[in-house]
This record gives sequence, C-alpha cells and structure tokens, in this order.
Amino acid sequence: MNTEKVTARRLTAEDISELGLQDSIFVSAGMDGLPLDCYAPAFLTKPGVNFEGGVFTARTVFGEEVHVLPGNTEEGGIWVADKAGEEIEVLRSAGVLLNLALFVPDGSKESLDSLYSAAREAFGAGVVQRWSEEVVSVPDVKVDLYEEPARARKNSSQNRDRRALDIYPTRVRFLEPSEGWKFVLEPHKEIVDDTPTI
Repeated sequence: MNTEKVTARRLTAEDISELGLQDSIFVSAGMDGLPLDCYAPAFLTKPGVNFEGGVFTARTVFGEEVHVLPGNTEEGGIWVADKAGEEIEVLRSAGVLLNLALFVPDGSKESLDSLYSAAREAFGAGVVQRWSEEVVSVPDVKVDLYEEPARARKNSSQNRDRRALDIYPTRVRFLEPSEGWKFVLEPHKEIVDDTPTI
C-alpha cells in the first residue's frame, strides 16, 4: 500500500454542493467495508447540488462507493487539495489479490516448490503466500460444459446453452452456473466441419 502526504482542507456540505463530477476530492479509503487510516482519490457520483439529505456519495479511483455525511465529525469527511490546509495521508496505489489454481503437467512436489520460490523471488517473500494447497491429479481429458434450466418442465424440450467447449473438469469447479441454471458435463466431442470446400 503506497501513500503520500497531501495538503488538503475538509469541505462543508455547502462547499460540496458546488462541486461537479470532474472535481477531484479525497474520501476515507476502505476496501470491502474495511476502513483504512488514510484517504483515497475520488469523484462525486453526481453533481453536488443534486444530493439531498446531506449525505453525499463518491466513488474512489479503486471502484469503492463511499457515503459521506460531512457534518459528522466522527467520519473522515470529504477533502480537496488546498495549499493552505493540513496534511492528510492519501492512498496512491494498492495491490491486486489473485486466487490462482495452477495446472502443472506431471506436477511433483519439487516442481511446485520451485514454482512457489520463483513467485516469491519475483514479487517478494512477504507478498506471495500459500493460503490453501490442494494437489489433485488431473486426467488428460476434456469436457463440454452446458447450462440447462434448474427446474425444467417434464416432457418439454429443454433449452441448453453452451458455456464452454474443450475445458478441463477441474476448471469447472471454479465456475458458477447462471441463476436458475445448472451445469451439465459431457465428454468433449471434436467438432467436424463437413462443409464442402472448393
């Protein structure tokens, strides 16, 4: 997490009502509801004059939506850059969390350890972590994945949507069917194109 000191001043509700969508502001930073002890660059979701009830909504550059009541001194408030203001800590960049499932052909403990070591060397020992490890033998077969309605009427031709062709069964475990649909797996069949060519 990289932060920098920025000189800014806290805005009142009247100040905020004069802001537009293009005005750069700072609001309390947080990720998935977890507040951080700093601020994030943001923009209002609509012009300040269009907000009612004293609660303003801003979207940070990291995609988080924040609701702010400027009059509440217990909240972080909304700030704008101002050389005559006070110093605040601003979040400039954040990392990306990756959940990876790796397919290692002829995978052995040695190859997994060397892969882990290489990742730690590239990104830093404190960054790359194994949260859970599951070694699963993957057969060299592929399946075709379809979706069907979960509650189809009897004696009616079922609608079937192709989700993925030529996919490994272990990858299906990380997919979720559409709402109201269920997965159907079938052995992969090569598509033969019988279109005559000239």
